[in-house]
Amino acid sequence: MPNYPLTRFHEQASLTQAEAEALRGMGDPEIVVRRGGTIRRERDPVQAIYLLLEGWATAAIRLPAGQRQIVKIHITGDMMGTPSMVLDTAADTLAAVTECRVAAVPLERLRDVLIASPRLGPLLLMSVQVERLALMDSVAAMGKSSARERMVRLLLDLHDRLAKIGAAEEGRFDMPLTQELLGDVLGLTAVHVNRTMRLLEREGLIARHGQRVVLGNIEALRKLSPVPPRRIRFDPAWLPAPGAM
Repeated sequence: MPNYPLTRFHEQASLTQAEAEALRGMGDPEIVVRRGGTIRRERDPVQAIYLLLEGWATAAIRLPAGQRQIVKIHITGDMMGTPSMVLDTAADTLAAVTECRVAAVPLERLRDVLIASPRLGPLLLMSVQVERLALMDSVAAMGKSSARERMVRLLLDLHDRLAKIGAAEEGRFDMPLTQELLGDVLGLTAVHVNRTMRLLEREGLIARHGQRVVLGNIEALRKLSPVPPRRIRFDPAWLPAPGAM
């Protein structure tokens, strides 16, 4: 049985033991996807969502002229493929950046879990709103910001998400993303990505040591970010109490 990280749901509310067990047990037996491998292709029939038990992955859309636009960088604990739940075929390709441990959740099983543990429905809705907020910030930054500001926003977003799962500390984290991947996230060429990272290094705002990134002055970086930091509310009052449903 896959041991699905529950950080995302614990951000919203305290889970009961039964709810935690339902979430941990809803995935198929885990599979290992090698670095660069495909988890699910764009236009594949939609039959499941995917739990990223460990690793980094991307969700990307291939544009008509052949360019790739990465719309999401997934890290350990993310639930992948949920936007395509409303489609017959997948809107994006899910690919492994590092070796990934993944468990598929057939849509019928997700339905059964939500029926058996109805409080998880509102929690899943809240989790989706967190994703939507992140997408809104990304679109705002892409549309009206400089390359430097886009890079700052992305680095802060990765740092803050990794910190929640214990993978970033004191501004330090590992980032296994090539310049090409970063460019496909930010709408920049690899050359422009390299130039932008070097600029931030010269300014003393970041440092790089292989895949290790060090944010030298997080507060200064937050002032440069084109979008403000978001503080997710914990256990909103409108959610039913455990056992109330």
